[in-house]
Amino acid sequence: MVKVIDRLLLFVLSVVVLIVGCSVLLCALGWIPFDKAVNFARDVYFDLHTALTFITLTVVIMLISIRLLIVSLPRSSAVVPSIDQRTEFGDIRISMETVENLSLKAAQRTRGVKDLKARVKVSPAGLEIIIRAIVDGETSIPQLTEEMQAGVKKHIEEITGIPVAVVTVFIANIQQSTPTFKSRVE
Repeated sequence: MVKVIDRLLLFVLSVVVLIVGCSVLLCALGWIPFDKAVNFARDVYFDLHTALTFITLTVVIMLISIRLLIVSLPRSSAVVPSIDQRTEFGDIRISMETVENLSLKAAQRTRGVKDLKARVKVSPAGLEIIIRAIVDGETSIPQLTEEMQAGVKKHIEEITGIPVAVVTVFIANIQQSTPTFKSRVE
């Protein structure tokens, strides 16, 4: 949502800069008569309605510019989502990507699994691991998922030392067997 608003603000600012640039160019080329430019400048200085409108538009454009300037500046440090642990020797940070890859590695050991994706969430009770799998369709799904859950839980807890609260397995589909066609020559 914020990116959409920033794009809209960038569009508005670009249109305003284009209009102002064209106006200045037309003045420089002499296509806007000098007396009309002087009348506009006089209205900005002496006509309250014109001055307030001009001031309001200028403040809005400045605020948009400041917002886009802030958004365009690089962040001081990119925060990589991680799990932080403190030991007697110091801090340990394990990235969420590492835990996801460890989950995939453990889940791949289960027979009958063909394609896997993993997502890890941190909760107060421990890690919540969600595995999305495509299976071969020849192995019992309850047995396969139970084996996968136990294997992932054990592997993650052994390797990282972080308790696993839940391992959810979502069987998305079965692998479609591709029929073999024999070519026929006539």
